[in-house]
Amino acid sequence: MSRFEVATLVLAPLPVVFDASLSVELHASSMRDSREQAVAGVTSGRLSLGDQVTWRARHFGLIWHLTSTISAYVRPSYFVDEQVRGPFRHWRHEHTFESTHEADSGVEATLMKDIVDFAAPAGPLGTLAEALVLRRYMTKLILLRNEHLRRTTETTMQ
Repeated sequence: MSRFEVATLVLAPLPVVFDASLSVELHASSMRDSREQAVAGVTSGRLSLGDQVTWRARHFGLIWHLTSTISAYVRPSYFVDEQVRGPFRHWRHEHTFESTHEADSGVEATLMKDIVDFAAPAGPLGTLAEALVLRRYMTKLILLRNEHLRRTTETTMQ
């Protein structure tokens, strides 16, 4: 099993960043390079506790489907999405949000943290793929998503 963590500072209020993080449309637009789209379950709007969504995307030249559920939810500070069906043996993505202020300007900001635990299928080959490719690839996807979320929320606050 692999784990990685990402922290992103967003110059927008906590509730704005939290809600944006649960937007199906914002997630899909952040993953446009892989043509990710919601194809079943909740396919638009904002996800909440117990909601499921099936994503369809192209990665490594193949089409993948992943169904996840929002398994924990405490607005506006925390939620977890977990795979219930899909390509991983295990996928759990914990999102936490803390209110803060940008030191130089005093602007209200949010520190967004992602903790992702995942395991590839295929036993020892999957473990090797995690170490050589998947961990770096998945980290890059979360960084791209967070940068898109940051730009989107900061722009709406101007």
